[in-house]
Amino acid sequence: MLWRRKLLVPLAALTLVLSASAGAGAAPSPAPASASAPAASAAVDFGAPGPYATAVEVGAVTTLYYPRDIADSDRRHPVIVWGNGTFAFPVVYRDLLLHWASQGFIVAAANTPQSNLGISMRAGIDMLTRRNSDPDSIFRDHVDLEHIGASGHSQGGAAAIVVGSDPRIDTILPIQPGPLADINSVHVPALLLAGEKDSIVFPFLVKAFYNAADHIPALYGEVRGADHFTVVGDAGPFAAPTTAWFRAQLMGDQAARAQFFGPACGICTDSTAWSDVRRNGLALNIPAVSP
Repeated sequence: MLWRRKLLVPLAALTLVLSASAGAGAAPSPAPASASAPAASAAVDFGAPGPYATAVEVGAVTTLYYPRDIADSDRRHPVIVWGNGTFAFPVVYRDLLLHWASQGFIVAAANTPQSNLGISMRAGIDMLTRRNSDPDSIFRDHVDLEHIGASGHSQGGAAAIVVGSDPRIDTILPIQPGPLADINSVHVPALLLAGEKDSIVFPFLVKAFYNAADHIPALYGEVRGADHFTVVGDAGPFAAPTTAWFRAQLMGDQAARAQFFGPACGICTDSTAWSDVRRNGLALNIPAVSP
């Protein structure tokens, strides 16, 4: 079975990831007025670094990527739990996870190369719940536990679908997910991403999840020219749409929302970046601007 191939990351890509700087997430633009309800802007580049400098905390079960000055933050920050591909660890996806942290998210990445059951991803939520109530933690009262998303790549993408049945999860974003998951158990909106040239998790496998997701708002996006390892190292074409999705779903960002919903949805009209975009009936009924 294709899923049981060893999804080994090319050495060059791994070297690139290991050399990334955790402090590179700062940008000159000011922080939004609120991490949970930022002002909309028609000119936002979601692929550009966000306004937060970033930090990394490596733990036994979970690695955290988060805004570096979170202890002094005047807001609560939404959470993204992350699952790795087979035989991979969070460092492989460092650039993408730091990018999300620079946008104001706390990313809890599971330290396991076998993430399919989602156990370690759920453990990340449990840990942040404890840290949020710990008076000695820098995360005290700064974790937005009411807004949590799940994402992952390959086997971790399947894990994001598995975790989508958890009542604490508000949205899922599986990237090139393997087949060992049941999307019928998911209760939240989903953005399913495939790679046009992926020869490990073929696009038709991701479309199968999308086709089965007729009970939730679901979108399918096929990144033009992407293979299975495009998201490794420099996240490239995956950085902007994943950031926009989580900003829309977890922060209420109206500019980000317009990338996916309404008649002029951004990804629907961008044939340069996308080789195929689909939205099911429930997604088509969602307006570009929230009520």
